[in-house]
Amino acid sequence: MIVFYGYPDDRPLERAIDAAADLGLDYLVIDQRHAAHSDMCLEVRDGDVRGRLVVSGSSIRIDEIEAVYARPLTTPMRGDQRDHERARVFDDVFIEWLDVADCLVVSRPAAMHSNASKPFQAQEIAACGFAVPDTLVSTDPDHVREFWARHGSVVFKSISGIRSIVRPLDEQRAAGLDRVRDLPTQFQELVEGVDVRVHVVGQRVFATEISSPVVDYRYAHRDGADAVLRPVDLPPDVAARCVALSARLDLPFAGIDLRRRPDGEYVCFEVNPMPGYSYFEAEAGQPISTALVEFLAGKAA
Repeated sequence: MIVFYGYPDDRPLERAIDAAADLGLDYLVIDQRHAAHSDMCLEVRDGDVRGRLVVSGSSIRIDEIEAVYARPLTTPMRGDQRDHERARVFDDVFIEWLDVADCLVVSRPAAMHSNASKPFQAQEIAACGFAVPDTLVSTDPDHVREFWARHGSVVFKSISGIRSIVRPLDEQRAAGLDRVRDLPTQFQELVEGVDVRVHVVGQRVFATEISSPVVDYRYAHRDGADAVLRPVDLPPDVAARCVALSARLDLPFAGIDLRRRPDGEYVCFEVNPMPGYSYFEAEAGQPISTALVEFLAGKAA
């Protein structure tokens, strides 16, 4: 049995659930919004974790679970305080279990934390043979100005693991650089080239090329521009590096942000441990949800 955890109307989770239904697979959906009405009982005996999961009146042993695809979001504030606390505790117990579950988990919470430290992840990326842009994380405006002067063209973003918009550093924004004293911020040299988003599912690789005139194609419409997506084939060595990087980070499913420079070299910016792949599937026709569910079901090549 496959367990899906999160909000069923969250598009990546929804697409995976639909793919499982299309393939006729046995699965269970745990809706975080109704976690207050679910139960999980765990027992450690002789070094083994045993237990049961009760969802919507259905009770299953955890050893019946063969795979989990989890996209945990914020536990919603619904109902009275007692219901909210019960939902929070269930969420905590379930997510903690994912790190020790004796089944395939996409992805284990411990592995998801790599994105919380941009410098750490950059070291892991470089260890897999990718070029990494020169990067500065700083709270010192003078250091930032020196970095900007050295590279000429620089972009910046939050160091948080939460999605943020990448913006170019210009004179107008530089006027507010004193703000970094209160908020460590990441600055990177601007890398010229074409964006390529890679989704790794086990050993399979789905690469999507994005053409857009703006720095951050994810928010092209906000800047009055468009982004055109199309599937592409990566050079075999680059695809192999993507698979190796995902494995190094213990992420069976990952979204990797690359840029192909004019000289053909691929630069890697970061790895998303919980990729919102639905945009790339919808816009470029990439069969990512089917590949993911096949991987969960053990049917992938």
